[in-house]
Amino acid sequence: MQVLVLNSGSSSLKFQLFSMPKKTILCSGLIERIGLEDAIFKFKTDKDSIEVVQPIPNHKVGLELLSKQLLNKETGIIKSTNAIHIVGHRVVHGGQHFTATTEITPAVKNKIRELSSLAPLHNPANLEGIEVAEAIFPKAKQVAVFDTAFHQSIPEYAYKYAIPNEYLDKHYIRLYGFHGTSHKFVSEKAIEFLEKKHSNIITIHLGNGCSMTAVKDGKSIDHSLGFSPINGLIMGTRSGDIDQSIIFYLADKFDYSLEKINTLLQKKSGMLGLTGYSDLRDIQSEAEKGNKNCQLALQMNAYRIKKYIGSYAAVLNGLDAIVFTAGIGENSPEMRRRVCEDMDFLGITLDAEKNQVRPDKLTVISTDASKVKVLVIPTNEELEIAKQSVGLFKN
Repeated sequence: MQVLVLNSGSSSLKFQLFSMPKKTILCSGLIERIGLEDAIFKFKTDKDSIEVVQPIPNHKVGLELLSKQLLNKETGIIKSTNAIHIVGHRVVHGGQHFTATTEITPAVKNKIRELSSLAPLHNPANLEGIEVAEAIFPKAKQVAVFDTAFHQSIPEYAYKYAIPNEYLDKHYIRLYGFHGTSHKFVSEKAIEFLEKKHSNIITIHLGNGCSMTAVKDGKSIDHSLGFSPINGLIMGTRSGDIDQSIIFYLADKFDYSLEKINTLLQKKSGMLGLTGYSDLRDIQSEAEKGNKNCQLALQMNAYRIKKYIGSYAAVLNGLDAIVFTAGIGENSPEMRRRVCEDMDFLGITLDAEKNQVRPDKLTVISTDASKVKVLVIPTNEELEIAKQSVGLFKN
């Protein structure tokens, strides 16, 4: 069975084609910087590795480029679109309605569309990926795997906001949590590594979007993102936690519309607002050149993560491991160093030499004496989505 997994981010599209249930990767790739003139298309098989820089204005154009490459007579991997049996889609926000992997129907698409106001950077891109995939792979079953599903185990006292009860009871306003497939995948790997019956783990997903999860005995019990994927950590373009009164101040003082404030907090804040750059690689490079805004932004970013580690260690009542994952978590030794320094009180001691890695498998970067294991685990949301998609049709 061939399963194509599409993971549409706000400005990227990751994809992998699996032969299941063997979990063999037939091809993989990434489209980065969607919306820019210098977008990058990467496609890899056992035989070929292709990289093209060209304008890719939106996800639709990116998916069309991918489909042409899959069918390419010389470097492609399939002869017909009918060779794809399942297309598994990452969908960021499932709201109160989707608590498990779901086969996509017109009603499901409508609900994903309705929930776009809660994840405006992601659900529209996810839905576009679904509709383009339906047209390109008409014989395949389309499946949605929701970021929010893993966090359904968060207890009510943690997911409920201190606003009048009717807003939860009637309008489902609550903490939902995101990046669930990633947190689930790496936490299971960490539990397997620890070989403990009971475990307390903090998973730290750092990319253009960032989040942290407190995982107790394999279950999410708290998470840094909430009703929508905007609060918590400082992200590429999203503000993370702010004082809510700032929203009212912007509206009153500057006569900003709600739409303008939303755009400001979602697309113009975070590292971009602090530095003029949204890509951490650019920010680190500028910081090394003496750019004080970039230096401060890196310090702020790490400080916010440290605060969440402390709070989650408290609610877990102990800590066995912290896990760094995703693009920044896996590839930025500097950010890992900044987060872990001066954390010896919590039993976290980083090994400077071990930390200089960009690993392709689970790697320990803490010292042998560190009470808390510090792990770098490459996430594989695509494999997790493929497993859940196939599992939906096993019965």
